[in-house]
Amino acid sequence: MRPGPGGEQHPRRSFLSDFILGSQDGLVNVLGILLGLSAATTNLRIILIATLAALGAESISMGAVAYTSTLARRRLYLSEVEREMREMRDVPEIEREEVRAVLSGWGLDGSDRESLLDHICRYPRVMLEFMMAFELRLAPVEEHEARNSAAVVGGATVAGSFVPLVPFLIPSLSVFQAVTGSLVLSAAALFTIGWYEARTTIGSVWKSGLRMVLIGLGAGFAGFLIGHFLGASGV
Repeated sequence: MRPGPGGEQHPRRSFLSDFILGSQDGLVNVLGILLGLSAATTNLRIILIATLAALGAESISMGAVAYTSTLARRRLYLSEVEREMREMRDVPEIEREEVRAVLSGWGLDGSDRESLLDHICRYPRVMLEFMMAFELRLAPVEEHEARNSAAVVGGATVAGSFVPLVPFLIPSLSVFQAVTGSLVLSAAALFTIGWYEARTTIGSVWKSGLRMVLIGLGAGFAGFLIGHFLGASGV
């Protein structure tokens, strides 16, 4: 969370999406692997080795993707800033018309529009920020955001991946019991993720939670079907 201008707390811009991306992906990926392997074999050692290998690879991959994609967004933003600054210097009248077009699109006209237009264009930084936000619809990406995004996505992927895995780490449970426990824990975790999303943004916590459960368990069931048919076919 970060304080707003009046001191109120706001969620950090990318944390929610990064957290949901990592936790949901890790949980669903591992759940699908566990269900698929459990349908194909009852060898717990093989199930654990394959799942832990997938967990490690998935976590590193997701963190790396988050880093490179955020870095790409930063580079795009900076390149557009340079282009806008060059156009403001070389073709100021065209840029002024672009600001006027945005204001007209908001329903402003006449002296009100021209007065606001003069104020915006009088200050280069204000004009630049205005064009970036309202013409190009690009948000600034700070230098540290790529590292933060990689850490959040990678950490959330690890955390999410362990949820369906926990029952398989209990020696006294059979594979069937572990699968049942994994489904229950995964459904609860997915609902919690959806609940957190709705509480942080807008919407019904029940709808958001159930939607997340259906998406996650549906993907996991696909893994079960693949494992079942491959196991039955002797592949």
